[in-house]
Amino acid sequence: MLRIRNLEAGYGKLRVLKNISMHVDAGEIVAIIGANGAGKTTLLSTIAGLIRATSGEIRFLSEDITRLPAPKIPARGCVMVPEGRQVFAPMTVADNLILGGHALPREQKKELDRLLAHQYELFPILEKRKTQLAGTLSGGEQQMLAMGRALMSRPSLVMMDEPSTGLAPLIVRDIFQIIVRLRNEGNTVLLVEQNAKAALAIADRGYVMETGKVIIQGPAEDLLANSDVQRAYLGREKLEE
Repeated sequence: MLRIRNLEAGYGKLRVLKNISMHVDAGEIVAIIGANGAGKTTLLSTIAGLIRATSGEIRFLSEDITRLPAPKIPARGCVMVPEGRQVFAPMTVADNLILGGHALPREQKKELDRLLAHQYELFPILEKRKTQLAGTLSGGEQQMLAMGRALMSRPSLVMMDEPSTGLAPLIVRDIFQIIVRLRNEGNTVLLVEQNAKAALAIADRGYVMETGKVIIQGPAEDLLANSDVQRAYLGREKLEE
């Protein structure tokens, strides 16, 4: 579904991504873990077209999207749930969700009501809050709204940037259960997450990034068992809980 070859990108003269190559197959949850500053968010932003690649190639569903403008990428079926939620605070929950359907082809706009009903089924709290301003929601509710907004465009690939940031452990558990459900319903998820243990616990495969490079990759269970990954990102005491 997604194939990245020799990707490089950054900010001005600062090179952040250094010869990144990876792939995501349909129906997978693929986790990207690494320390702060490893380039994880920059990678998602480059795929989403928010940062221009300086070299390399990004192919999504066999189409080269490396130079595609950011507003055109969601219509191709690739959406991003940004770090920090970034919901439209002055708008209602329902209007935030409806806005998420803007990328649907015109002939599919009639499906908005069905898609809206599906988000309310997936996130029941959003239906209870549908007339409430998004800025008044809790952090967990805003995260669910950001996810539901992204799903309104019927994407093939959902990229999530640090969905657990700032959330209580019980809410994080709920968010990750929803991510698993999305995969079970046929969605593909590329997950950037600081909580490496939680991400790898639900992922099929994973990549470990360090200073803009992929240093380890493999099945999630292999990464969980890898002593270097345990030492750097998981913490032995947490694994023994």
